[in-house]
Amino acid sequence: MFEQINSQMLNASKQFADAAFKAQGIAFEGFEKAVNVQVKAVENRWNATLEFLGEAAEVNNIEAIKAFLPKGVALVRETAEKTYATSQELVNVGVKTNEALTGLAKGQLEAANEAFVKPVAAAARKTK
Repeated sequence: MFEQINSQMLNASKQFADAAFKAQGIAFEGFEKAVNVQVKAVENRWNATLEFLGEAAEVNNIEAIKAFLPKGVALVRETAEKTYATSQELVNVGVKTNEALTGLAKGQLEAANEAFVKPVAAAARKTK
């Protein structure tokens, strides 16, 4: 009797350890994707800003300033749009990661149900 309980507990412990390892992998994968999205966004904005500053260095009179000001407004607008798009992409990465973790947890609950609840119910039916 105790041996059967011990073996079930050992199997359940192995399943939970495997699930924890998989969950850690999923979480790290999501983190890696989020970091990559942010790094690409920073690189993109950095390059756009450097290009803007390079053009700004060439401005040397009032007419050039008047022609250049719309480029500054465009840079600010583009930066705001890219920031919003990046935040949406990060939300999508988070949602996909959470869905994967939820699927893993659901599978573990079903496995625990198979390992513990059904044998107990079967044993209870036998004793009646």
